Amino acid sequence: MAGVTLAGTEHHPHARAVLGSALPPEGHPSHAYLFHGPSGTGKRGAAGAFAAALLAEGAPDPEGVRGRVQRRSHPDLTWVVPSGAHELLRGDIDEPVVAAAARTPFEARRRVFVIERVDTMNDEAANRMLKTLEEPAAFVHLLLLTDRPGEVLETIASRCQPVRFDPLPPGELARRLEAEGIDTASADACARLALGDGGRARELAGPEGRALREAAERLARGALHGDLSGRPWKDLLAGAARRGTAAVEELDRAFADERELVAKRDRRRRETEHAERVRRVHRRAQTAALDLGLRVSGLWLRDAACVAWGAEDLVHATDRLEDLRADAREQDPAALRAGVELVEETRKRLILNVTEELACEALAYRLERVLNRPSAVTH
Repeated sequence: MAGVTLAGTEHHPHARAVLGSALPPEGHPSHAYLFHGPSGTGKRGAAGAFAAALLAEGAPDPEGVRGRVQRRSHPDLTWVVPSGAHELLRGDIDEPVVAAAARTPFEARRRVFVIERVDTMNDEAANRMLKTLEEPAAFVHLLLLTDRPGEVLETIASRCQPVRFDPLPPGELARRLEAEGIDTASADACARLALGDGGRARELAGPEGRALREAAERLARGALHGDLSGRPWKDLLAGAARRGTAAVEELDRAFADERELVAKRDRRRRETEHAERVRRVHRRAQTAALDLGLRVSGLWLRDAACVAWGAEDLVHATDRLEDLRADAREQDPAALRAGVELVEETRKRLILNVTEELACEALAYRLERVLNRPSAVTH
């Protein structure tokens, strides 16, 4: 229905255009969509609203259908979240999606499948999904959701129509954080530092996020002031390690419950699979935390450069303005910008399985050299 704004797409013109034009009865929805964009931008809500519109077409009680979709109790709606504590497994896809997609709807004209975090789909699950994506029944619609489109398997992404959800404005993120009880100064800073990612803003505003942010700022400021004697990167690495450990503990708890139900003859195989899954999940969680910490370090240097250039209105860490002014004093903005580039270079290297401690230590000393060159000081 051209011109209609689907709930959840108010801040997202591309999603609004794609989904609005596909709404029944005039629209012709695709069999598969990939909803992609930063976390906390409304993908889940928009998927629910779109699913409700698809299932309500022709129903005698459309509002009743929408209510059941909202409660996820409609028989023609299947909503899948990863059961593998950080991974979407074959069991999440096999019966709930692949087998169910071959069966006709219970009461609606369509069957809708919403699958969250498809970037975590392992190869087995992806292989099971492919046939359904390639040759779906006419009544089947698949809505795939991801915060990390670059990590979605190409064989999956290429068979879906992309629906882009844009980063949210800092003011909207700050408003949401304040509604959750975060003080105004912290909410504003975390919203800006999150660069439009609602999940990241909430993380930075929480206890672990505050500790990570402080460690990231110590790294940047230590290099800036030529004082790395406390090895400030250690705190950043320790925080990332704790995140990886927490993810593994969650995975182990789920496997312990599952293991009791596995036949003895299958336990060795399942234990081997679990060990491999632990390795992947630990690496993913630890690297994500370290990446966020380095991003915050780079943003500190970027903010200091903005202050040095006389552009304080562009600062992200608005609750640390006095410290930024002190750090920007007598600093060459070009050197600060070079420091930001060094941080970004290190972030890119993390995906190559480099030794994280060596990468962070090397970054700290390279930053110290760049930021404390005689040419970096203005008089």
